[in-house]
Amino acid sequence: MTTEPSASAIPRSLFAFSIFYGGMVCIAGVLANKQVALGPLGVEAGIFAFLMLVATSSAVAELFGRPTANRLVLIGFAPLIFSMFLAWLVLQLPPAHDMPADRLAAFELIMGATPRIWAAGIVAYGTSQFLNVTIFSMLKRPGGGLLWLRAATASILSQIVDTFLFITISFYGLFPIGNLLLGQMLAKVVLSAVLVTPLVYAFVALGRKLDARA
Repeated sequence: MTTEPSASAIPRSLFAFSIFYGGMVCIAGVLANKQVALGPLGVEAGIFAFLMLVATSSAVAELFGRPTANRLVLIGFAPLIFSMFLAWLVLQLPPAHDMPADRLAAFELIMGATPRIWAAGIVAYGTSQFLNVTIFSMLKRPGGGLLWLRAATASILSQIVDTFLFITISFYGLFPIGNLLLGQMLAKVVLSAVLVTPLVYAFVALGRKLDARA
């Protein structure tokens, strides 16, 4: 059973999930600078933060309904865009004279991104997260149930769309993207199937426990 929170009182779990969600939105882009090997699969590390976003929005949809989950995703644009703006602003400011050149180069390499990649991140985030909430909610039947199926299906489909949008917008026309698309999609489908379902169960249980103490 879902309960839409009133305007005058924010449930303890929704408050906690909102803070966590905002943090994952901001760190995902930083983690994406590293490629990690998971057996034969190679994937950008930002996927771990994005899977946390998927699990969190699904848990919020389960606990409080689709409209609240959609508002969470919408609010997530604020830290995403503002963190991009701050990164751009800091890159424009002159470095301190005593800052080592190797540290400055490393910072600019990690935090610097083209407007095309920034745009890709915004489009992919919004589309995939709203899609995840929509699919997760549409598959729900009266009385709930089949949480594992709803979580896995919504996560897998939304991550396929996320990968397609981000890689296509970022790199199409610069180099062939077919193999990169297939590899990233395969890795994200596997990770979504393995990780998201237990995370959603854990977040839903945590949310109910937090609210029971209120």
